Amino acid sequence: MNLLLHSLAMDWPVLTPILICSILVVAVVINRWKFYNQNKRDVRLFIPRLQKELVKNNLDGAENLALQCGGVIGNITKEAIRIFSEQKSGFSRAFDISASLTTRQLESHLTILGTIGGVAPFLGLFGTVVRILFTFQDLAAQGNQSAAVASGIASALIATAFGLGVAIVAVIFYNSFQSIVKRYEDDFQLIKLLFLSFVDSNDESTTPSNANISL
Repeated sequence: MNLLLHSLAMDWPVLTPILICSILVVAVVINRWKFYNQNKRDVRLFIPRLQKELVKNNLDGAENLALQCGGVIGNITKEAIRIFSEQKSGFSRAFDISASLTTRQLESHLTILGTIGGVAPFLGLFGTVVRILFTFQDLAAQGNQSAAVASGIASALIATAFGLGVAIVAVIFYNSFQSIVKRYEDDFQLIKLLFLSFVDSNDESTTPSNANISL
């Protein structure tokens, strides 16, 4: 404990950026965790109910179902219903635009975790190098003292440990949140395929059959 306090007192200029990174990691993790939990929905129950409404061509019922679902899934479903009712021929492209915008919302702030995961170890290494340089400078001025060498190197390694700890946490949550975003993207594709199946069926039903022409 004394070594940690000594390191914080002596190396605060190089430890401060790592401390800021750790605060950012905690803030982003809390923000994204709350957001994903608030928007968590069971698509396995929602998709069959939505399909039943579309089979009956009941867009009002489908929209009410989307409102009841709420969250990101409900919002993207409402957008799909709007596109389906207005422009069936260009449904795929229009839906992809809406899905991409929603994905950006899901990925918001995740780049902070990815950046910190890559930068924090180097910040810790930089702090270690700086402390070792000062330790050798003190040894040159005071003479060879093994206790001072051990204490200085131990203090220097705290920065590396701190940086690695922050980076490990950032990378773990970054990968975890990316997997959650990927599941949302898969859900968007399920909704898209569901609506496209009805777009195709409507196109087939409205296509006139070839008449037999007798000469």
